[in-house]
Order: sequence, then structure tokens, then C-alpha cells
Amino acid sequence: MKEKIQQLRDELNQHNYNYYVLDTPTISDYEFDQKLKELQALEQAHPEFYDENSPTVRVGGSITKNFPTVVHEYRMYSLDNSYSKEDIEEWEQRIIKTLGTDDISFTCELKYDGASIDLLYEDGKLKQATTRGDGIQGDDITANVRTIGSVPLQLRGDYPQRFYIRGEIVMPKKAFERLNQERVAAGEDPFMNPRNTASGSLKLQDTAEVAKRGLDCLLYFLVGDTGIATQFESLEKAREWGFKVPNYSRLCHSTQEVMDFINEWDTKRHTLPYETDGVVIKVNNVAQQQELGYTSKSPRWAMAYKYKAEQVDTQLESISYQVGRTGAITPVANLKPVLLAGTIVKRASLHNADQIEKLDIHIGDWVYVEKGGEIIPKIVGVNLDKREPDAVPVSYITHCPECDTELVRNEGEAQHYCPNTYHCPPQITGKIQHFISRKAMDIEGLGEETVELLFRSGVIENYADLYEITVEKLLPLERMAKKSAENIVKGIEKSKEVPFERVLFALGIRYVGETVAKKLARHYKNITALENTTVEQLVEVDEIGNQIATSVVNFFQEEYNKELINRLKEYGLQFELSAEATAGQTDTLKGKTFVVSGVFSLYSRDELKALIEQHGGKVGSSISSKTDYVIAGDKMGPSKREKAESLGVKIIDEVAFQSLIIS
Repeated sequence: MKEKIQQLRDELNQHNYNYYVLDTPTISDYEFDQKLKELQALEQAHPEFYDENSPTVRVGGSITKNFPTVVHEYRMYSLDNSYSKEDIEEWEQRIIKTLGTDDISFTCELKYDGASIDLLYEDGKLKQATTRGDGIQGDDITANVRTIGSVPLQLRGDYPQRFYIRGEIVMPKKAFERLNQERVAAGEDPFMNPRNTASGSLKLQDTAEVAKRGLDCLLYFLVGDTGIATQFESLEKAREWGFKVPNYSRLCHSTQEVMDFINEWDTKRHTLPYETDGVVIKVNNVAQQQELGYTSKSPRWAMAYKYKAEQVDTQLESISYQVGRTGAITPVANLKPVLLAGTIVKRASLHNADQIEKLDIHIGDWVYVEKGGEIIPKIVGVNLDKREPDAVPVSYITHCPECDTELVRNEGEAQHYCPNTYHCPPQITGKIQHFISRKAMDIEGLGEETVELLFRSGVIENYADLYEITVEKLLPLERMAKKSAENIVKGIEKSKEVPFERVLFALGIRYVGETVAKKLARHYKNITALENTTVEQLVEVDEIGNQIATSVVNFFQEEYNKELINRLKEYGLQFELSAEATAGQTDTLKGKTFVVSGVFSLYSRDELKALIEQHGGKVGSSISSKTDYVIAGDKMGPSKREKAESLGVKIIDEVAFQSLIIS
């Protein structure tokens, strides 16, 4: 019986592949359904042969009450955007400079407008499906993704034992139209656009409902050690293994060829069965990708070209002003609601006073609105033909809309600021909300609304007050149940285990983001050393400039901040690197700058960079007169080697580097 069940599974998997991936079905829907029913009956009669990747899971039927959070093994980065040929040429020149060669080719792919997904396969079977989330961690939606016909449950061919593949879950235009027709017929409001509908469908609790949505999965990027040398080859391999990889990619050898591809698809994309909003350009060679690496947000080896955004005009009704946690004032245009790129837009950012002046905006104007990157609405111009003769020009506010403090504008900065740092309500709550956020203290049970409630009720006035919260203080608050109060107190207590670098980020020092906080923590090792440093000493730290250094020193000189930190120390927060984090750290390479180039056998490129920093050295992105060593691997660009030799920079291999840190 086991053989019969497996035979049916294999047969149905092949028919699913023919239908959803190849778009060439070889049997009728009726015949397919009959075979599926036969398999379901056999599986019910023989539960000992259960398989979570059986074709029967496609129809759904299970209920998911929550979606566990999963930390991505490989971070999911976002892409930098470009809007012109000049942007792409500048990007190419940066790549050439970093690699030291102009022998570069690019893979161009259409940018699919859906919900990003990360799929893990082990032994050819789908193991896990995770949303992008914040790029660091996402939600486990495996049960829902198994219902999508184009996601292979069993791979074919010479696939690796374990790997990740990434892509987009999309809702085809026809499926979207059909779904909206059904909703209207049932007296429900239609959905606004395919992208948001696809994303929302993935979080439905009933997998049977997900199965009815007609979702599709388009894959485009392999992650992990697959042994494949190029991006273009990886797409071909993924197709062979059974993935739905659109056949529209092209290998290009110049920016002109890239632009030809972009221009060709500017109109052709509208004939596709799903939404696209641009083209993704990737350095084709995987070894070159590894050498280029990542910024804190994006890969240096990939760029998204975005097609011109949809634009509409609507009336500006008023301008309001928001106060951020740093005191920065952001003017916001309140608009007559208008449909734009599938969503109703009521507000748009005006950025700063200079932007308002440049646009010459008057209250009551009809303004042109588009979505920057097709996500954030922005005003790009004024329809002067519709301006009323008595329209009043916008006068930028002079005082904080929240605390009435006179605003300041520092020389060289575009934004106005409220200087009432420690007593302006939105600055206080903004700092607390930053402190509890996922990448900072990650306090479970607390959210932005709860912070506002705690502040308004007088329970807290700053983030140090969080550690004096008790269940008894929380219970009198509106809509606060005992269980919720206990969870908040428990989450606050657990946050005392958060490592030093995240505590440092949580303090909210201006210009100190995640990456800078890690560098400062690694360099100074504890808060006391950082509190007593100077601007001159700080700028000696890798990638710390004068602006960041001045901000850090000013922060620790403020009595208010000193008091908060002393309280946090007393409450038991982590203000020094753990023994585990400092294990193996030395000053062996202190004052030395290294550039890593090529492909290595003993270490990965990331491991080499980590070792350099672990031993006090600095990792440079390109060779200059300040470079002390180039660690050269196979396939190092010849012009890079020539530049190192011409500057007298010492070139060593990974074995010689090993002797530097061991000796």
C-alpha cells in the first residue's frame, strides 16, 4: 500500500508541475481531482504513511492560530533603487572600483510586485516558508505556502541537500479579478490591489481559504552553498529542480544592454499575467557578489530600476506637523482622498521647509502625488492651472506643535527641530518606543499604543521608568487584563538579558544605528569606556566620523542621560560585552587596514573580515594609500593587484594572514 500511495503522490506532483510551472497540463481537471480523492482516501486509511509534503496538502483544511517568529539564517536585505541610466552607470563604476576589473556581466530580471518569501528545502522537500518580516526575522507560514500549486513540495534532479530559495508570492491579475467579483457578489468590498491581497492571504488562519486564492510563487535567488558560479546559471538550475522561475531574465554585458532590457519591458510588462514594477539588475558572478558584500541595508551587487510611478492630482486641504523622537519636524500634507497605485491616499510627506518653498505650495492647491518607490506617497508638483487667485502660501511653523517651544534649524541641515528634548511629549514617547523596539530591547507585550497609554497615565516618563513597572501599577489602566500586565512585567524583566550592543542602540543616541552601535560596543567593550571617550578618540574608530563622534560625546555629557544610564545599570541591564563576545579578541592588528579580495579555501570572505575586526584591524572596501595589506585569493582582479603593487601595499594570502593573528 505504501508503494501505491507514493506512486500516486509522484504522479500528482508531476501533474502539478505540468499545470502550475510549465503551464502545459496533460490531464483534465476532473481526472486530476479523481486521483487526488483516491490519494486522500488511502492516506486517511493509512495514517502511518503521513507526509507533510503530500499533494493532498494543496487543498488546505488545517487552522493556524498563530505564526511563530523565525530568525532568518541569511538576512533578507532590501534593494537600493535607481530611476535612470545615470544611476546604473554610477553603480557600475562603484563596482568596477571595488573589484578592480571591468570584466563584469549582469543578470537582469523583472521585479515582481508581491510578498517576499524565503523557502528552505532539505533532502528535496519543502521544510519551511518564512515571510521577509524586517529582514532579520519573519513569520513561519509553511502550512499556507504548501497550498500554492507552483511551490514544489518535492524537487527533481541534482538539487543540493540543503538550501534556501527566495522569491515573491504574487496574485495573478485574473485570480485578483475573480476574487473581487466573488466579493462584490457576496456584498463585500473589493480588495484594492493584488500585492496587498497576496500578502494578506498568506496570513489567513484557514489554509483551505488560502488554497482558494489562486496565489502563485515566482522564484529568483538561491541562498546557501549551492556551488553554482553565476546568478544566470542558478536560475536555470532552479527551473530544472522544479521551481517556477519566469523565463524573462537576460544576461547583459554592458549598461547599454541593461537599458535595452529595461526599455523593452517598460511596455511589455503590462501584458504579463502578474504585476511588475521594475527590473532587478544583479552582478552575475557569485564570487564577485561575495567580494562586493553588503551595506547595512542592501547588497552592493544588486540594484532595482523602478519604472516611473503612477501619478494623480488631488487637492491639498491642510498641512500638519509631526514631531519625531529626535525632535525633527516633518510637515505632512492632508489631501482630499484619491486612489493611487491601488490604495486610497489621504496624506503625503512634504519632508521639510525647503521642499515646501521649492514646490511653492499654497493651501487649497491641486498637487501631483506619486508613490516614491511605489510605496510612500509624495508630492512632486503643483497644478498651477487650478490655483485659486486668493490661495494662501504655506508659512512654515515657528514653534513646536506639541510643546510650543521655538524651533531651531542647525546650519547645513534641512529640518527644523524642537530643542525641548526631555519634556516634549512625542519626543519622550518616541524614545521609549525606540527603546522597546524589536532590534533594540525587544520587550514582549509592549507596543506603541501601550507606551502612549503608560505615558498619558503617568506610569512612565522615560525608558528607565519601565523597570519600575509592577502588575499593580498596570491593572488600573483601561483595557489592561491581569494576564497582559503579567506578560509586560515578564517581558521587561527578560530584556535585562539583551546584549550590550543592542542596549547601546536602544539608548537612542542620534546617528547611532544598529551597525554603529555594534562597532562602538566591540571597540569600547563597556559603557564606562564609551562615556569617558573624546571626539578625537572616537573618530579613530572604524567608520565613525565627526558627526557621530560629536553626537555620542554630547549625549554622555547630558546630566539627564547620565542619570538614566545610572538607573539602568542599577536595574541590571547589560552594559559590557559578554565574555563570549570578547573571547578571542586581541589588538594584534590594531592600526592596520586590510582589503579582502578574491575567493578563498580556508575561510569565507565574511570569516576573514570578522577575524580582522576580532583582532583589532580595520576592513577597507577599496585599495588606497591607507591600505596596509591586501588578502588575495583566487580570481582577484588584475587591476586591483596592479593598484596594490603600484602603491606598495603588501599582498598576502590567507595562510600568511593566519600567521599574522596566530604569532
